[in-house]
Amino acid sequence: MNAPDYATLIDAETWAFIRATESWYPPETATFSIDRQRAIYDAMCRAFHRGYPAGVAATDRAFGGVPCRIYEAALPRATVVYFHGGGFVVGGLSSHDDVCAEICASSHCRVVSVDYRLAPEHHHPAHFDDALAATRAAAANFGGALILAGDSAGGNLAAAVAHAGRRDPLDLRGQVLIYPGLGGARDRGSYLTHANAPMLTADDVDFYARTRFADGREPAGDPTALPLRDHDFSGLPPTLVFAAECDPLCDDGPAYAARVRQAGGHAHAIVEHGLVHGYLRARHTVGRAAASFAAICDGIGALARDEIPWRGAL
Repeated sequence: MNAPDYATLIDAETWAFIRATESWYPPETATFSIDRQRAIYDAMCRAFHRGYPAGVAATDRAFGGVPCRIYEAALPRATVVYFHGGGFVVGGLSSHDDVCAEICASSHCRVVSVDYRLAPEHHHPAHFDDALAATRAAAANFGGALILAGDSAGGNLAAAVAHAGRRDPLDLRGQVLIYPGLGGARDRGSYLTHANAPMLTADDVDFYARTRFADGREPAGDPTALPLRDHDFSGLPPTLVFAAECDPLCDDGPAYAARVRQAGGHAHAIVEHGLVHGYLRARHTVGRAAASFAAICDGIGALARDEIPWRGAL
């Protein structure tokens, strides 16, 4: 299999973002100790932090015993429960702080960011348990419609909660998954084509999977861990997925959307040309990432209005 020509596939703006990221978070970071990984990741996130839009305020409180941060502006249309990325190993309330504030301002929604427990101190299902508990508590506290959202590992948790939420009286208006890892087969497709992509490699994916599970192995049929391996995709809320083309995880999002549609649901997947894993942090410097982030916020806003603008789209 021929390796992609990233020199031409990825534009100059995105390459500048990649180099800036690597100056803080070297490509070999996943080989370092967990404490060092977290320190490096936190420093990188601080360096890329863009502050809050005018009118957005944030407060910290627990939901379902899970630390959370609530972002609010005037008259929210709905509540977005957001799960951060980081491979279930790094990240927290600060890592996606400005992203959540901007989603709040752009979508006119309240955003509840969830600080779920991380591996290896806490293996699966701790992350999922926290995600579900926080979602249920946010629903009970705020009432009204909920939208689930998350990037990377957080996209996995959003989908897992959506699957489990079919058993709850939750008013799930939709889910928005951003370059999610959902449990696709790692011996084919984008996992091979983009095994050595900038920003995230197949080896990195393997490391995070080994770290997440107590025995180092992915469970075969557990949708709370790997939503793409569920046997039932019926009854899920409208689903919008954004995948980065230059990413081992690229195929997971479109495959998941296809399964939702096959089960009779509304789902749409967008593969963002030339973008890489983690491009949310490029939303102010890379045109392609800015356009994608605007589409993410527009999608959340549409779901909050109980609209499905991609209805019938492939």
